[in-house]
Amino acid sequence: PNWQSRLPGFRYDGDDPDGYRTMPEVIDFLGNYAKAISAPVRTHTTVTSVRSDGAGYLVRTDRGEWRCRTVVLASGACNIARLPDVASRVPPSVAMLTAQSYRNPRQVADGGVMVVGASSSGTQIAQELQRSGRQVTLSVGEHIRAPRVYRGKDLEWWMDAAGVLDERYDEVDDIRRARRVPSLQLAGTPDRTTLDLNALDDLGVRLIGRLAGITEDGKAQFAGSLRNMCALSDLKMARLLDLIDEWARANGLDATVGPPDRPPPTRVEDNPPLGLDLAGGAIRTIIWATGYQPDYSWLELPVLDRKGHVRHDGGVVEHPGLYLMGTQFLRRRKSALIDGAGDDARDLSDHLASYLGQNSVC
Repeated sequence: PNWQSRLPGFRYDGDDPDGYRTMPEVIDFLGNYAKAISAPVRTHTTVTSVRSDGAGYLVRTDRGEWRCRTVVLASGACNIARLPDVASRVPPSVAMLTAQSYRNPRQVADGGVMVVGASSSGTQIAQELQRSGRQVTLSVGEHIRAPRVYRGKDLEWWMDAAGVLDERYDEVDDIRRARRVPSLQLAGTPDRTTLDLNALDDLGVRLIGRLAGITEDGKAQFAGSLRNMCALSDLKMARLLDLIDEWARANGLDATVGPPDRPPPTRVEDNPPLGLDLAGGAIRTIIWATGYQPDYSWLELPVLDRKGHVRHDGGVVEHPGLYLMGTQFLRRRKSALIDGAGDDARDLSDHLASYLGQNSVC
């Protein structure tokens, strides 16, 4: 929601705080922030490499070189669409797009579509394509179900007020696991409706299990865990709503908001198919909504793990003077949101200033 875009000294000031901005409006918001703080941003400047340079770093760009003692990596975690290995076995008769390259149904040929991935992007794309007249099959793996509105307030309001979004990386049992959790199935629409698998089923979207493999002759194989995946998602949602209810009671809100309720369980057919012949013509297009990965091809420093992610402790990278911003659960659960940037930046700026102070050049 609009009110949740809060940056240091700058926030949404329009007349629809509970509404949701379009992409152009988000761009305008960030552009206005840049004007407000007058940061010395070098636009249209591509970094080609970052490497160690004695006491600091050498940053090479297509518009010159910089030498600096510290570097903050804030290039994002969603630069490249992640494709599973099985994508290479899709028959040539089936067109493929990613959630990153998908724009609208006009890109998609008439006929059946399989969307792989049931998090935020996958569910929204499946809904749009089903409404366009295509028959959509949605391959469902791990996902997090969530109501858009709960007890009369946006779910993000509850998570913000109850402190869920402020949970720190050093307060969770398994931070690596927490950083891999899929995005919530939330969509921002004028009618504030919930988009979950039941809503897609009502539209006629067919639900099948996680894509487990594709044979050499183009037959897709699906895991038989669809019911378990949906039950686990329902359980996680119930735990979150239980936490919200407990916070509401403890803070005297029960009398001022709607009563507690729970969405009905996710509906799953008794025997979802475990196979599908991709070469048979029923599926004309596959859209991979299987997540993203960062692009650090320009980073010439030994700080990446085997999956290509920067090794760090709450944004403090193992290499002295190197910092990370804007990735999932960097320091807080909200770190990847616009609303999380300010708190993380303050913490890391304190560390950076201390580092510079301890390593000042005499």
